[in-house]
Amino acid sequence: MIFLPSQPKIIKKEGKNKAMFEIESLYPGYGVTIGNSLRRVLLSSLPGAAATQVKIKGVQHEFSTIPGVLEDGITIMLNLKQLRFKIYTDEPQKATLKVKGEKQVKGGDFELPPQIELVNPDAHLATLTTKSAELEIEILIEKGLGYESRESRKKPSDYLQKKLEIGVIPLDSIFTPMRRVAFRVENMRVGERTDFDRLFLEIETDGTITPEDAFSQATEILLDHFNLLSQSFTRAAAKGKKEDLSSLPKREEKVVSAEKKIKKERVDELRSSPPFAKTRVKEVKIKKREKKINRKKSRVKKAKKKGR
Repeated sequence: MIFLPSQPKIIKKEGKNKAMFEIESLYPGYGVTIGNSLRRVLLSSLPGAAATQVKIKGVQHEFSTIPGVLEDGITIMLNLKQLRFKIYTDEPQKATLKVKGEKQVKGGDFELPPQIELVNPDAHLATLTTKSAELEIEILIEKGLGYESRESRKKPSDYLQKKLEIGVIPLDSIFTPMRRVAFRVENMRVGERTDFDRLFLEIETDGTITPEDAFSQATEILLDHFNLLSQSFTRAAAKGKKEDLSSLPKREEKVVSAEKKIKKERVDELRSSPPFAKTRVKEVKIKKREKKINRKKSRVKKAKKKGR
């Protein structure tokens, strides 16, 4: 018998985005199994939002430079990837930035639609070095899972139907809200055994989700998959068994109902038939009864002879 572990608990928390979870009394070997499963799901399967396209005024490709801006196109694109968004709709949203003059450009300078929230407005984007310098940026924010490179996002059908505008540069997008996920396992005593597992799971997020919510979402994703796998064959077997069992008790009912139906038909025939037919039917019945009585008598005689 495999014993269930104790309830998970938070033993250490640093700020709002980092927490250490502990699960005790895991059956030997289950610490690595559960820890690795949760880690993989946390890093790859939680939804998030990120910039997928960027358009910078005066920039035709990522290797271009901008007059009066310290950073080049590649550095600005890398800084845009660090912006973390909360999105409250499934539709892609656009955000724009327009600044002028000597200043430090940050994420909070973007004009965002009401469906978008920027978690880290202090993230550095660029540095304008002259008073005449201008910077205009337009980004597209979308929902997604894990990490997507811009090459994997280019589907042939989509590319043929809708080509990118001139000056629009696709971005590699980091959708996952996880910053770091790590686990370690150590032995512990349960009763007389000392080989049970204690699991420590460290979760650090980007601020768009709490570690507790991330832990719950990862667990639900695993449960959905395991429930589907466990019920797929159980339902089919139960369905077939139910059909077999439901057909068995109804056999006698079918026989009885068939006999009643035949008797009813005979009665209807007799009622609708002329008197001669009725008498003929009675004669047939009497002969049948006489045959049955004779058979019984012969059986009795045979039994007496054997007894002698």
